[in-house]
Amino acid sequence: MKTIGVLTSGGDAPGMNAAIRAVVRTGLYNDLRILGIQRGYDGLIKGALDDMDSESVADIVHRGGTVLRTARSEDFMTEEGFKKALNVIDVYNMDGLIVLGGDGTFRGAQKLSDAGIPTIGIPCTIDNDLAYTDYTIGFMTAVETVIEAIGKLRDTSSSHGRANVVEVMGRNCGDIALYAGLAGGAESIIIPEIGYDEDAICRKVLTGKNMGKLHHIIVLAEGVGNSFELAEAIEDKTGVETKVTVLGHVQRGGSPSAFDRILASQMGKRSVELLLQNKSGRVLGTKCNEIIDLEIREALNMKKKLNREMYDTANILSR
Repeated sequence: MKTIGVLTSGGDAPGMNAAIRAVVRTGLYNDLRILGIQRGYDGLIKGALDDMDSESVADIVHRGGTVLRTARSEDFMTEEGFKKALNVIDVYNMDGLIVLGGDGTFRGAQKLSDAGIPTIGIPCTIDNDLAYTDYTIGFMTAVETVIEAIGKLRDTSSSHGRANVVEVMGRNCGDIALYAGLAGGAESIIIPEIGYDEDAICRKVLTGKNMGKLHHIIVLAEGVGNSFELAEAIEDKTGVETKVTVLGHVQRGGSPSAFDRILASQMGKRSVELLLQNKSGRVLGTKCNEIIDLEIREALNMKKKLNREMYDTANILSR
């Protein structure tokens, strides 16, 4: 193996740059040529790539986003687009490819692997929605971002005696809401895996008010309901003024946490080592504090399970 490519695809996640840095420097350590592919699979189709050296990844371990940029590519999943990607790989004599992203990115990696291109996936998504791994790169940083927002909203909500619905990202996975809600001391946590009882939320708001609480923080995952409709219902039924804060893409930005930088560095290094071992069609993850690798199809077929004990703990402690 002499030449490998690296790309970032789908939604960006804090820690992608740390993983890119690890891939490049581990590759150079092993005398490989590293090609950085711009804007994911779309850039692969268009041949938008450049050589990367140690200097090209200097001072990026602490930066959010991705220096390789990212995009979603519908063309890559078409027969014509995929053939163009294979042609580019052939023209540049790429012996392997490392892709950073989530489930959609991994499906593309599987397609490349099935076509005979050695491919390794690194899980980078703030949603933490991949069942085979305890944590994905970017998740913990997103949680920290939400926790900071909760703290600030508690200050202003207490000043006015308000409730506040904080809508967070995660698609159909409630991990961001659950982890941030527990760590941030939210009074209510609403996640897709459980759903919610509107009247139960209202009773909790009134109980807190009668106990002298000056605020009520409700963390709601985006995949479970309409935050504005919920806020309106709470205000109508309880008389407590209720505001909505949609954090949106601010959760994807910012400098990655120490946890995400370390995880990304470990996975970036391991991904190159797997290619050098002639491994393909595998994705990296973490279980019980160890870096693991799994066949892509097996990983994607696993069903994400809710940490019910954590959810119950949050409910007990929020009383």
